[in-house]
Amino acid sequence: MPAQVRFYSDPACAWSWAAEPALRRLLWEFEGELEFVWVMGGIARRYGRGYRDEEGRIGEGPDCFADLISHWLDVAAASEMPMDPRIWTENPLATTYPACQAVKAAAEQGWEACYRYLRVLREGLMFERRKLDHPEALLEAARPARLDRRRFEIDLFSEAITEAFAADLDEVRNPPAEAREAGAVRRTEGKERIGFPSALFIGEDGSRHGVWGTARSHPALREAALAAGARQMNEGALEPVEAIRRFRRCATRELEILCDRAGPVLAAELWTLARDWKLKPVVALTGTLWEPA
Repeated sequence: MPAQVRFYSDPACAWSWAAEPALRRLLWEFEGELEFVWVMGGIARRYGRGYRDEEGRIGEGPDCFADLISHWLDVAAASEMPMDPRIWTENPLATTYPACQAVKAAAEQGWEACYRYLRVLREGLMFERRKLDHPEALLEAARPARLDRRRFEIDLFSEAITEAFAADLDEVRNPPAEAREAGAVRRTEGKERIGFPSALFIGEDGSRHGVWGTARSHPALREAALAAGARQMNEGALEPVEAIRRFRRCATRELEILCDRAGPVLAAELWTLARDWKLKPVVALTGTLWEPA
């Protein structure tokens, strides 16, 4: 029986986007050994003048959107993940709650389908500057995530999904003792919450192994997976084309981790593959992603 992973994040959380390289490496190494529950944290009921988020020091200045731009640029510099914070001047979100509920609706089609959908939302927000805070845009995102759109639409507007997201909020806003001991409790919109991204691995025997506030560290995630009884099924490095075939669009930083290549060596290889029409670069403000040509 696979170990369960409760992964705490929000589609619009910049640090959760920064965790994608480590998360994808974990998904590959422990293929078939982990079963994910994507717990949505709802970091913004309403963005605006009174919004405060301790984790990104959002709201300390006169304009939360200027603070968000600064925070995203800091995360992009630290993580080397492609981001475009101009969304906060050109197409700012009003709230993250609808996107969180949409992720819970996608989860009705399985955790892997849910991850595909969550990834589409992250890409749409983090560098495509899409205003993914209303039903029409969230329904459209079902297509690239390869969801059953009709089923997704029914689930999205169901009372059960509203209740599932409410349960997630309750879980996130009542941090366990382990998270407090790890210093991974933050305050957003006046309420305590688990720091994002965090992950709780639960073994078949009920043992708990948390990676609190540091779930963007691959060694920490790997150690917790092993402690929960998961077996490592894949070792070594993927080839870039193989990694992109498996995960679809990948950032350069993700390929560094998946392919175990130094940045300059990998960059030369990727641009050679693009020259040979095997890969297509997708250029964002602070980096590049790669997809099949």
